[in-house]
Amino acid sequence: MATTLAKADNAEAVEHAARIEHVSKSFAGPTGQQLVLDDITLDVAPGEFVTLLGASGCGKSTLLNLVAGLDAPSQGSITTDGRPALMFQEHALFPWLTAGKNIELALKLGGVPKNDRRDRAEELLELVRLNGSYGKRVHELSGGMRQRVALARALAQESRLLLMDEPFAALDAITRDVLHDELTRIWEETGLSVLFVTHNVREAVRLAQRVILLSSRPGRIAQEWRVDIPQPRRIEDAPVAELSIEITEKLREEIRRHGQQ
Repeated sequence: MATTLAKADNAEAVEHAARIEHVSKSFAGPTGQQLVLDDITLDVAPGEFVTLLGASGCGKSTLLNLVAGLDAPSQGSITTDGRPALMFQEHALFPWLTAGKNIELALKLGGVPKNDRRDRAEELLELVRLNGSYGKRVHELSGGMRQRVALARALAQESRLLLMDEPFAALDAITRDVLHDELTRIWEETGLSVLFVTHNVREAVRLAQRVILLSSRPGRIAQEWRVDIPQPRRIEDAPVAELSIEITEKLREEIRRHGQQ
């Protein structure tokens, strides 16, 4: 029974920003169908910040692409509260456009009238603390600034669900830490739901209200943790470190278990 992505248009849209029910995904391989995700069931509540954690190749990005509607599950169903916005590891900005025009393009695709786009783009740049950067070209921006523009462009889609696929992985530690603070602030100000993919345990604990650990090949939900540490948090905070150690041990168990198969 294969089903495709659907937009929630009933009461469940209030209860769930995303609902993933018994989702499996297979791809054709040299020896036949390869099962990548196996029977994933997961809800993301409105306004909730959830991180998906796991070793490389466990299917985290595949699951995110399914939720985004870029691919269809082999089995199961996915329902979202409207169309999600997706932010990748690479900023994917158009280099021939300015920061503001990159955002305006998303606004144009979203049906925002031409006369309103400049003001809205400026507002979004202010939200990500890039005031005065509307006219800057991509090559004039640092890596962290480019990711801020990419975030503003994602927010321009007016989605209630933001999907983030390791957006800070390529950044240095200091810039990444600053953007953790900024993302937390924006999440709290906007009330967005966030589903965030990472392989960095401390990043997962630093950001999320709930951490979901996927096992490897095929990806299954191995365990989840609710993070009851008040924000703002820091990577080096003792409670963050303590929970990160616990999750890391479980992750190592999953990796060892896979290595013995």
